[in-house]
Amino acid sequence: MSRIAVVRLDRDALDLPLAAEGGRVRALLWPGMGARERSLCYFDLPEGFASTEFRHPYEAVYYVVRGEGRVVDADSGTAHPVHAGQMIYLTPNQGYRLDGPAVFVGGPCPPDPSLFSEVP
Repeated sequence: MSRIAVVRLDRDALDLPLAAEGGRVRALLWPGMGARERSLCYFDLPEGFASTEFRHPYEAVYYVVRGEGRVVDADSGTAHPVHAGQMIYLTPNQGYRLDGPAVFVGGPCPPDPSLFSEVP
């Protein structure tokens, strides 16, 4: 059965506990809403805020919507500056975190169930 879903950040997204208080992560596409092959999360990370550390068994990509943040290699500690308009590509099993001030949209493909493990 085919269908089209239009997801609105302001009313349809699911809050996820993936950033320290003050930062916000919201799932736009996730398995609980029917997505099987793709996840997409919206990370709004103000100055001084970061996501939790991730390591997925799959590759992940993020687009920097606005701001100038960093992606930090959890294995080496190396920080890579990023800014609006850039894409971040992460290979499978690469540890990382996203730092603000920036807004990122992306996630692992296929979805990593661990991102949604605390969701009712």
